[in-house]
Amino acid sequence: MSFRSVQKLMRIFSFLGLAGFAVSSAIADPAAELASFSVFNNINVAELAKGEPKVAHGPAMSGHFISAQSCFVVAGVPARVSEALRQWNPARHSELKVLIHSDLPSSPSAANFSRLNSAPNNGAVQALVSATQKLSPDLQISKEEEKRFANLSGSTMTGPIAAAWAEVLSARARAGRSSQPPYDHTGQNVRPSEELNALLRANDKIGGRFSGVLNGKGEQFWELLTADEQGVLTLGASFRRSGANGTFQAADALYYASGGYYAGLTLYQLWPVEVGGRPATLVWRGDLISSATIASLHGIERVASESALMRDISKAASLFRRDTGAVR
Repeated sequence: MSFRSVQKLMRIFSFLGLAGFAVSSAIADPAAELASFSVFNNINVAELAKGEPKVAHGPAMSGHFISAQSCFVVAGVPARVSEALRQWNPARHSELKVLIHSDLPSSPSAANFSRLNSAPNNGAVQALVSATQKLSPDLQISKEEEKRFANLSGSTMTGPIAAAWAEVLSARARAGRSSQPPYDHTGQNVRPSEELNALLRANDKIGGRFSGVLNGKGEQFWELLTADEQGVLTLGASFRRSGANGTFQAADALYYASGGYYAGLTLYQLWPVEVGGRPATLVWRGDLISSATIASLHGIERVASESALMRDISKAASLFRRDTGAVR
């Protein structure tokens, strides 16, 4: 599929005399296009290729949304980098606190969540087990799903507890992003699909650029991760599409979470560039989170929450760049 991108006056080469790096653009001016919709102005691709990813607060958001943005340069063309994003497994890096990451088929069954039985018995997973047994108000399930957790025995994420979660997750994965049951276990009526749509609409420039990127069901995956020392089960889907002049867009939509946040969206814009005569990709990443706990944060507390998000993004971007290939 193709998408509309803002084109500026074409130029073939732009030579930057920085430590022997020469950078050329396969499209008009990726840095200028980046500046047109993001918080990053005057990005120097050659300098960025040599340094660490840049991470910044996103535009101010109200209510229960926060955001952050980052940009970095990776070796290889955007088609290769977009495929690497799709295949990358954050669970290989313990510092990212993703305990399990696994792809799902288009129509998953409970058997596709069998790895729950081998989940580590650490404090975060124990907290999830305890919340499940008590049907905690922090648990994000539907009233219908409550029935699967009634009178469960066990003190670890194995046996009946793992089986109950596998049934819930497989049913939600089959429903897909747009047809999720609400989180109404405690009388609320939060709908993850509406939260995702609201995140995409929260910024006009980003929403317009990525309009339609979440079309279809995407390539689904599930994770067991740690958020604020609590175990969280989540379902997500990855999307990507090619654009003009070798560009790509990609997105990861986290459309279900057992707790911690309502929904999450990570968007990517990829431009082809050359660094030192070699093909490379300039990557912009935008992260948007919807969470009930954020709504009560103001001032310095809200800034601190965004700063924590930025630290996590910086780790993930640096590790992805290392795994995929930094520009040399």
